[in-house]
Amino acid sequence: MNDTPPVARRELIAQRLDQGQTVVAATLAEEFAVSEDAIRRDLRALAAEGRCRRVYGGALPVSPMSTSMTVRAAEDVDRKRVLARAAARLVTPGEVIFLDNGSANLALAAELPDDMGLKVITNSVPIASALFERQSLDFMILGGVVNREVGGVIDASAVLAVQQLSIDRCFLGACALSVRHGACIFDAGDAAFKRALVGVSEAIVLMALTDKLETRAPHRVAPLEAIDTLILEADAPQAIRDDLALGGARIILA
Repeated sequence: MNDTPPVARRELIAQRLDQGQTVVAATLAEEFAVSEDAIRRDLRALAAEGRCRRVYGGALPVSPMSTSMTVRAAEDVDRKRVLARAAARLVTPGEVIFLDNGSANLALAAELPDDMGLKVITNSVPIASALFERQSLDFMILGGVVNREVGGVIDASAVLAVQQLSIDRCFLGACALSVRHGACIFDAGDAAFKRALVGVSEAIVLMALTDKLETRAPHRVAPLEAIDTLILEADAPQAIRDDLALGGARIILA
């Protein structure tokens, strides 16, 4: 018989979901020595609180963007390219721009114009690799220990390096976007790095697939009012777009 109280058990399950893990009811029942019905009640309660998405046999994290950068880079490539092309039209000659970790920003690396004298900075290994192929673009990659799940450098040395920068336009990455919580992320270290980026950037741009809208992740990066431009897919629900617009961001439909 398991001695874990129901409330404590539910919170342990929630913590795993917040970390991006999928949970299976049968496995949890065996682990906590309770019935599957008890676990299903836990999952129903967590879903009602907006902390997971129920599926047959278990539950998923509330954002589908909780997988690694390697996985995300190969998903929805065409949709991200459409967002990236809209984002590329925002840059102006001579800007210092930052491409944060993110698969949409990886798509943007291929869409940036060649002839504007841009200075591009990134902390992402895949983005740096893509920029390396662009012979006409000057770019810089931050140094530090690479986090393989995130796909780039987010350690203390990277945060310190960012704090010395002056960025005209930051293309911020996020796992989830909602009216209540703003831009959120799954990794605590990545969130701290992104908050430093927000602090040194004149303008913040965020590209978001419709799948990310009105989902949440455990670590907040920036409230809506800190985001200057949101680039959304054309099929983003009107009600959500209206609510997001109340935060003051310019909304562009790609």
